[in-house]
Amino acid sequence: MDAIFKTDQGKIRKLNEDSGGIFLNSANHYLAVVADGMGGHNAGEVASEIAVSSLGELWENTESFTSPEMAEQWVRTQVEHVNKKIFEHSQLHPECEGMGTTLVAALCLDGFATIVNIGDSRCYLHNENGFKQLTEDHSLVNELVKAGEISAEDAEFHPRKNMLLKAMGTEPETDMDILTITLEENDKLLLCSDGLSNKLSVAEMQEIIENEMELDQKAKKLIDLANHYGGEDNISVAIFEAQAESRCKN
Repeated sequence: MDAIFKTDQGKIRKLNEDSGGIFLNSANHYLAVVADGMGGHNAGEVASEIAVSSLGELWENTESFTSPEMAEQWVRTQVEHVNKKIFEHSQLHPECEGMGTTLVAALCLDGFATIVNIGDSRCYLHNENGFKQLTEDHSLVNELVKAGEISAEDAEFHPRKNMLLKAMGTEPETDMDILTITLEENDKLLLCSDGLSNKLSVAEMQEIIENEMELDQKAKKLIDLANHYGGEDNISVAIFEAQAESRCKN
């Protein structure tokens, strides 16, 4: 198998509000999804579960996309559809009022991947050039860093680090970032919630991703290390590795 998803409650939280999964469409192409829910009571769990299950079902009913333009249009249309679905659910169920979720997802096709993100869940790419973050956090602290008001080092310990500027399902319409990248043989994508990225350094993530272990073992080691460092939040990880003959098939 060349894709894996794992999630863990962490060591402090009483509930896992993260959700995610790996889904195959009729062409055996993967969709990897990670969502980090937020809201009172169990509402965050509801929002993330709706996001993941709805996108997964929609993906499973698609056929192959032959161009990045087709993939990007599918992403934009379906994420907008699911955003509205979450928002309408919150309006119909008072206990879910104000709920929302982050979203990071990657459509892994032959030779390219299309990535979407809303919030501060992230996607990283590992290839022959190294390991780097592809997505940009939609957070107050990231905007302060971009404006030069605080340093990246200060951002790590900022008291409002978790304040999001964008989330899925909190409004009837949402704004998202979409990008498409080329995938070569053995390239890897790491998708994660902030329960991982807030605890591990980029160097630590890179070291584990570059290890010769199976993907399942890599995901477990990432989660175990986040828990070792405190595990204050839920931790979710999805890893995809491009294959030689057909990059998204078993």
